Amino acid sequence: MQADDDVPRVTLERFRDAMAQLGAAVHIVTTDGPGGRAGFTASAVCSVTDAPPSVLVCINRGSSAHAATIANGVVCINTLSADQQGLSGAFSGKVPMTERFAHGEWLSCESAAPALGGAIMSIDCRITNVVAVGTHDILVCEVTQILDNAHEGILIYYNRQYHGVRKK
Repeated sequence: MQADDDVPRVTLERFRDAMAQLGAAVHIVTTDGPGGRAGFTASAVCSVTDAPPSVLVCINRGSSAHAATIANGVVCINTLSADQQGLSGAFSGKVPMTERFAHGEWLSCESAAPALGGAIMSIDCRITNVVAVGTHDILVCEVTQILDNAHEGILIYYNRQYHGVRKK
């Protein structure tokens, strides 16, 4: 075991490089309601519990979608198929919200959050808890509806690049 002085410090760059080695599915998270229509690209999505069915989504508090997402209290997590990579770029960065939704076919969910036609699945949720950690909020969301679609493969983000993983 190394002495504390010998342990390399975790720098921002070192942390980001390490996290780039964790492959993750790519999602478009959408919301609509009194706070307005908004959406963002996310890879920090995972299940929490099955009783009640819940997932978590992480959102940067500096995101242009943050205020609307919190105000609306609902999200739809749309998991991208391998052929929907272009949508990821459309929903990230500084693209205006109206332009983001010009891409793809959008359907209505029970919550009013838009579901993406052709996504592998769309998970409609009600936000039940918000936990602030550093620059992000962790949204704990209770699942209210799941829309499944037939698909050939999923879009993964790994090592700072997109990869389509196809079914055999």
